[in-house]
Amino acid sequence: MKRVIYLTALILTGATSLISCRDTAEKETVVVKEVRVETEKAEPVEERKGILERTAQEVDKEVNKEVDKRIDEIGDDN
Repeated sequence: MKRVIYLTALILTGATSLISCRDTAEKETVVVKEVRVETEKAEPVEERKGILERTAQEVDKEVNKEVDKRIDEIGDDN
């Protein structure tokens, strides 16, 4: 009789330990909300350029003026 009681207790304990460790499938609900974001006006392109870019543009303008002067001095070959 003791063996039957011990064997039953061992089987119940083993079954309980196996069942209790099982992961339960919990479903998560995801809520998606749409949010309207207002942004400020974009800065003009000139203000977004770095110091090197602005300096290079000024130098390009001066070089173009010099090239135009030289072309005018040489004249048209036609």
